[in-house]
Amino acid sequence: MTWKRVATAAPLILIAVGVVLWGSTALLALALALVTMVALFEYFALGEAIGHRAYRFWTATCALLLIYVQWLMGDVPTYKLSGGLTAYQRIWWFSNGAPSLEGVFFFFVLGIAAITLFTKRPLVETLPAAGISCSGLILVAFPLSFAVRLHGTGREGPLLLLFALVITWVGDSAAYFTGRSIGKHALAPHLSPKKTWEGTAASFVCSLIVALIFSPFITVPLPHLLVMAALGNVAGQVGDLLESAYKRSAGIKDSGRILPGHGGVLDRIDALILAIPVVWYYWILIYSPRS
Repeated sequence: MTWKRVATAAPLILIAVGVVLWGSTALLALALALVTMVALFEYFALGEAIGHRAYRFWTATCALLLIYVQWLMGDVPTYKLSGGLTAYQRIWWFSNGAPSLEGVFFFFVLGIAAITLFTKRPLVETLPAAGISCSGLILVAFPLSFAVRLHGTGREGPLLLLFALVITWVGDSAAYFTGRSIGKHALAPHLSPKKTWEGTAASFVCSLIVALIFSPFITVPLPHLLVMAALGNVAGQVGDLLESAYKRSAGIKDSGRILPGHGGVLDRIDALILAIPVVWYYWILIYSPRS
């Protein structure tokens, strides 16, 4: 099983690093759209396992629109909040004609309302379908879309996104191998019996080491980088457990079989779903050269 994990992960990591460091934000958005679609439909399959059929086409369309809007928002101006924090404008439509994220979500809600009123599905499916559709957009597509925003954040963007990826990859590997070798104390046996506190600690420490390694190459003070790594690692481990909870609820071991040794795409990116937006929000709200 271990050799399958390595053989599958190695080429994917090389491709991801290449796209992040040398590809444009538009190329990254296209790659992310593909990954998001596969992960989203794996999530829909988890819902179907317990009888919840999503509005797949509509949810997937709005997920792609979220990614598109995140790409368009690269030039959105900022304004000051109390305490010197920085945030992006929160309006329905920007001056360049692009909808805001709020506009996309409202558009999604209108679509759900129209489908609910005019669908030929049995009414008993209405609430489960709306539930799995909304949760798929909010829990999978929306947080993943911040990879585009992070990558498009000026010259530091690609390195910041790579940083978020590496702390997650290294932390995940450290947790896996440490848990297999010396792990004795279960972290959350009701969610994931193989995860241990020893693996969790190793994951956290290795993410901090990644911050030390990245420090000479990124213009973020080391204390901020360490906090960013710590918060990103914790968020990633929570995301991992969260996906385990989804699979437990559906009675399924893996979200898919597309990646030998890993399962599905959702299994591979579950930690990134929360780690990436946490790194993004720390960068833009706590530490930002514009503040």
